[in-house]
Parts: sequence; C-alpha cells; structure tokens
Amino acid sequence: MKSTYLSLIAGTVALAAVTGFAALTAPGEGDAAEAKPASRLPVERSSLLCPAPSGSDLADTLYTSFTPAGKGAAGAGTAELKPSVPLVDDEADGDDAAAEKDPKKIKKAEEAAKKAKEKAEKPVVTVKEPGKPVTAEASGSDAPALVGTAHGRTAPGWTAQQTTTVAAGDARGLLGVSCTAPDTDFWFPAVSTAKSRQDYIHLTNPDDSAAVADIELYGPEGALKSDVGEGITVPPRSTVAMLVTTLTSEAADSVTAHVTTRTGRVGAVVGVADDKAGSDWLPAAADPKGTLVMPGIPADATSVQLVAFAPGEDDADVKVQLLGKTAAFAPAGNDTLHIKSGMTASIDLKDVTRGEPGSLRLTPVQSSRATPIVAALRVVRGTGAKQEIAFIPATGPVGERASVADNRAKGSTLSLSAPGATAKVKVTASAGSEGGEQVVKTYTVKGGTTLAVDPPVPSGLKGGYALTVETESGGPVHAARTLALPEGGVAMFTVQTLPDDRGTVVVPSAKQDLSVLSD
Repeated sequence: MKSTYLSLIAGTVALAAVTGFAALTAPGEGDAAEAKPASRLPVERSSLLCPAPSGSDLADTLYTSFTPAGKGAAGAGTAELKPSVPLVDDEADGDDAAAEKDPKKIKKAEEAAKKAKEKAEKPVVTVKEPGKPVTAEASGSDAPALVGTAHGRTAPGWTAQQTTTVAAGDARGLLGVSCTAPDTDFWFPAVSTAKSRQDYIHLTNPDDSAAVADIELYGPEGALKSDVGEGITVPPRSTVAMLVTTLTSEAADSVTAHVTTRTGRVGAVVGVADDKAGSDWLPAAADPKGTLVMPGIPADATSVQLVAFAPGEDDADVKVQLLGKTAAFAPAGNDTLHIKSGMTASIDLKDVTRGEPGSLRLTPVQSSRATPIVAALRVVRGTGAKQEIAFIPATGPVGERASVADNRAKGSTLSLSAPGATAKVKVTASAGSEGGEQVVKTYTVKGGTTLAVDPPVPSGLKGGYALTVETESGGPVHAARTLALPEGGVAMFTVQTLPDDRGTVVVPSAKQDLSVLSD
C-alpha cells in the first residue's frame, strides 16, 4: 500500500507538470485534513507550430529555437522542430498499386512513402541545452510548416522565431512570427477582405488525426456571409492555407476572423500581403478582456490603425490611451471608441506616436461595465512606395518570464510598458548561437509609460541571441520586440509580443493521510 500510494503521488505531480492540472485525495481522508500550499513546477512538455514561411521563390528564412536557462524540468531532453509533412500509409499505397498489377508503381509508392517518413522525422532545428539559441536556414517557396515538441529541461519557456526576408515582389517585406502552441480558439482582429490585401489564414495540425475548423468573419456591419468557412478539414501533420477573400464575397477594410475547431487542435496565424505596404504575419490576439494593451509602437510609425471587436452580446465603450515615454494621454479626437456587439470597429490614429515610442491601452469607460473585447494594431513605417507593414495584437503581461528569439547585434528594440504601477524587470541577453556570453541588465518602467531601449547584447556575440524578460517587482509589464532590417531603402520591420511563457504550472498539494503511509 505504501509504495502504491507514493507512486500515485509521483504520477499526479508528473501529470500536473504536463497538463497544468492535478488533484489527489488519499483514501479515507476527511474534510478536516489539512492541505499544504500549492507549488509551482516546471512543465515537462511543450508544443510549437510554425507556418509555411512564404510562397515567394525569393524568400530567405531563419529559424531560431531557444529555451531560457533557469530552473527546468528534471532529466535530459530536446526541443525539435520537424517538417509538417503528411505521413504516407505505405501499406495502403502498396495495396492500391498492387490492385493495378504494376510492380513499378508499387515500388514507386513505397519509395515515396519512405521519403515522406524520413522527411517528417528529420528535425530542422534542435535545442539540446537551455540558455543558447540554435538556428537553421531555408530558402524559396517550398519551405514547409514546422511542428515541434520539447521534453524535459528544454520544455519550460521554449520559444521559436521564424523570420523571413523577401527583398522584392508582391510579398516584399520582413515577416516575423513567434511559433505558436496548438489550440482550439483564435481571434484575429485586423484581417481584411479589401482588394488591396491578400490575407491567408494558415492552419497547421500537429497530430496524427484530422482536425476540423470553422472560420467566422465579422466586418463593420456584422457577420460576413460565407458558405465555405465551415467544416474545414486539416489532415494529420498538415497545413491548410485559406485565402480570406475566398471565404466571402463582401469586401471590407477591417475584419475580425474567429477560428475555432470542432475536433482536434491547430496552430493558427494570418499571413498578410498588402499591395502598397509589403507583408508580415498577424498573430492571434489575446483572449477577450475588458482591458487590453498593445505594446511596442515604433517611434517613427507613419500610420497606426486600431481594430477592435466585441464578441459578446453587449456593446463596448473603451477609453483609448497612448502610454508614451513620460506619461499616458488620449490621442486627439480619438479618446474613446464605441464597439457594437458582433461588429468590427476601427480608428485611424495616424502618426500617433509623433517621434516617441509608445503602447496603446484600452480600458472600459465605465469600470463597472468591462465588456470583453479583442484588438490589434496595424502599423506602417515609411511613406509612398517605401511603406512597410507590421501588426501588434493585444497581448498579456510578461508575468513571471517571457522570451523572444532571433535578435541581432543591431536592429532590435525592446519596448516595456507598465500600464499600472511602476515595475522593475530583469532582461537577460542569452549566449550567442555561434558564440558569446550572456549579459543581464535591469530596467525600471514608470507606471503609465513605455520604455523603449536597445537591449543588452551578449559579450563577444557571434550569430543571433534571445532576450528573456522577468518581472522582479511592481505592477504588470507588457513587452514587445521590434526587429528592423532595412532593405533597398525600405524600413522593413516586424514586431513580436512577449506574453508569459507559462514555463511553470501550479500543482495542487496532495492531502495525505499519514496513517496510510505508515502501513
């Protein structure tokens, strides 16, 4: 009995580290049993999905995978990103070929199945130890989506960045995205069905069974009619890219897309190409809340558009504030926004930052009526033919810790915003991917402001590096990293937010009847 019960405790703790939930009650214990405080343990497994980088033959992609150093899960482990390639059933293919009585076709099918399996099982990039990023490169339009899993000490806080440069053509731009965890529900404010935009919703299925997804679109007047947005099948270990303009015949500049799954789970992200302003990725926004923060608007932004949506039954009235370098203030003429239920609302904030970096905060006009909303920013740098687009979705705070990979010796800007009380954060620049030692620096962010800094760079840096932000004291901090890589006179840039990496989970204590353990 004693060994059985101890094994049950160990199994419960392990389950909690993977799933984030566990509970254990000893046989015969009553309500009066005293519970020990819950504890936090590092997760033992993490999953990430990266979309297919680009349809351009001119695309050059850099993958950067990283797990922050620190208190990790026990034992060894690796974090691997592999191609999202459908597994071919060689037996089924062989049966089909055999039915045709053609040995050559049978052999060809078997070879195709073997190659598909080899490709699917060969990692593109592998992290073997925390604290040092690992990179890989790909070129052209045939680079696949990636699916990955981290185990053991590489799981807590694992992150991966996909950065693609397209120097010319319709897809010109710097496209950056932090690879996402699979889920069942995603909100994308700021998509568009306008003729000047080509938006693709990328759905990637990491599992060995098919997923079925639905896509709903909401414009300024409400739901957009669509006959093909329901029941989208995403085959196992595969990616499906849906062109938004094929889902509806209604054109609208500002649209909110809602992706859900009926069965299975997917990774979802939107690839945006604008005829006048280049291309980038639009990640999913934070879940609906009454108060939202969108950090990291560049100081030299020439155009900022806010897009928001109220998914519930109630309208929302929110205050719009820019958290600037020294104080928070309302943009002239746009201090509030009314968002009708089920309709997408937008504001053109123009060059709202006026030469200083900032972040946008939305709060309810009436604190007693905090209607949940989702929101994102469409940000443009440059003018005329040299415009470049990026997106900043509403994001959660850094929390205990958050990381972003693929930083360069030059071109990175870290934005830290404290929407409430003043806060102190620690920023760690990791070791370089090809050499260099980590550097640590602390920053104090005044409440109601945004602090934009050139982040610390590892000493003796070779290659790229990762940044890890940890809250040390004070109020919540929202963070974003801007990566700027000018190309041909165009101010190419991309912005990634840094929400809490959820590297630990709360494990409820096990109420123990000590008389059981004494048997």
